[in-house]
Amino acid sequence: MEGYHILIVEDDKDIRDGIEIYLKNQGYAVSQAADGIEGLKVMEREEIHLAIVDIMMPRMDGITMMMKMREKGYDFPVIMLSAKSEEVDKIMGLNMGADDYVTKPFTTMELLARVNSHLRRYGKYLQAVEGPKENDKVHVIGGLELNEETVEVSVDGKPVKMTPLEFKILLLLMRNPGRVFSADEIYERVWNEQAVNTDTIMVHIRKIREKIEINPKEPKYLKVVWGVGYKIEKQ
Repeated sequence: MEGYHILIVEDDKDIRDGIEIYLKNQGYAVSQAADGIEGLKVMEREEIHLAIVDIMMPRMDGITMMMKMREKGYDFPVIMLSAKSEEVDKIMGLNMGADDYVTKPFTTMELLARVNSHLRRYGKYLQAVEGPKENDKVHVIGGLELNEETVEVSVDGKPVKMTPLEFKILLLLMRNPGRVFSADEIYERVWNEQAVNTDTIMVHIRKIREKIEINPKEPKYLKVVWGVGYKIEKQ
């Protein structure tokens, strides 16, 4: 469960420190706050994945803090800590957007089990929302793949040899799928000089097509927009 950052908001320093030791032993990063005002400040400067929040605190209590963070759009799980006498607060906390509560005194194992469970669920939610993190140096359009770091191009898994100029032209187009580039613009971006003779672009485009297209006469990827320029078709 490494990579997750947990915020403990609790006015009792001994409880905060005790929870932190156990969480760090599990591989979590931990931040502390002594009340709701401090807790909100931590959220502004750190990426938090779960908060453990005491209900009764000076300056700003846990329920007020949680309502404010939900208003600000923070959607990570919140586990409330409550004393047995705070049954009403506990129910109110859950109604206001808390995900769970643990009653004091609690065992560390109980708290850890809740933390792990909520982070597993939240991690799945983040993956669904953000999608898999793709390497921004690898560009994939259909079966066409270009890797900037290894300077390799493949079509349907088969490697394709490119000259340095062909690679640069294809990279420019693949970084901007669907966008049409004029021959002048391609020349100026790839050669880094004023476009004088753009006939060479046509030759390079034809060669790239022969290498990446199954049928160069009916291209799937590299399209000509007559009178305008060239583009890599979005798949």
